Order: sequence, then C-alpha cells, then structure tokens
Amino acid sequence: MATLAGGFEDPSTEVLTEAAAAFGLLASSARLHLMWALSQGESDVTHLADRVGGALPAVSQHLAKLKLAGLVRSRREGRRQVYYVDDPDIVTVVRVMVGQLTARTAPTAHSIASRRS
Repeated sequence: MATLAGGFEDPSTEVLTEAAAAFGLLASSARLHLMWALSQGESDVTHLADRVGGALPAVSQHLAKLKLAGLVRSRREGRRQVYYVDDPDIVTVVRVMVGQLTARTAPTAHSIASRRS
C-alpha cells in the first residue's frame, strides 16, 4: 500500500472493489431510501413499501439485493420478515450523506426572509 503525505495508506484493491459495489447499490434512489428508512430503525417489507411509496414486489427485490451485499440483515418474527441495518458504519454513511445533501438544499432562514421582503 502506498502512503500519502497525510499519513493515510491507500486501501487494497479488494477493499476498493467492495466499497464500489456497496456505493453502486446505494446509487439507486429506491435502495438509498430503504437504507435511510432502516437507519431509523427496523421494519418489515410492508411498512417499508408504504414508507418509501414502492410496490411490495419491487421493495422486496431491493431488500434482497441489499441483503445479498451484506448491507441489510433480516430475521423472522412469526410470519413477518423484519429488516434492519446491523452495521453502525453504514448507518453513519447514509445519515451523513443524506443529512448533508438535505442541509444544502434546505432553504436557510436568511433566504426565506429575503423572499418575503
């Protein structure tokens, strides 16, 4: 691994490949919305479909892809399959990215006051 001037080492090819695959899955707005919802707490597919406004089969397919990639886990509760994010680092990445973009696009108090004048 090469070391940069700041003291950080370049990640291995394997790590970069795995990260690119995870980011690729999150490049879908539907899957990102599901990850955002699950970062707030666990849920079953019916509630997730209602929350994100998606059809149940489509939401199930997105969840299956996220689960296959290891971004989401599930457990059985009776007849329900409950989904959750078990990795706090993934929760942090999703919350930071969505939070930062939301803050950038949210009108500020100054811009609201300027429009009223």
